[in-house]
Amino acid sequence: MQVRHNITIDQDVSKELESVARELGEKKSSIIEKALEVYFDLLDLKLAKKRLKDLESGRDRLLDPEEVWKKLGI
Repeated sequence: MQVRHNITIDQDVSKELESVARELGEKKSSIIEKALEVYFDLLDLKLAKKRLKDLESGRDRLLDPEEVWKKLGI
């Protein structure tokens, strides 16, 4: 299912998007979607590193599965 978004981007980014879309013969929305997927992969890596750092510093902790199941009543 596709969802429509209304966004505002920098004029230079918009010009480059127009140029790339025209040259590749692709829709701008398709290029934006692909770019976001790549960016989200980078963010996943950044979040994983942050979570590991939080665990190592003691700002966060892991829970035993039994503790989670008990809290959930499983």
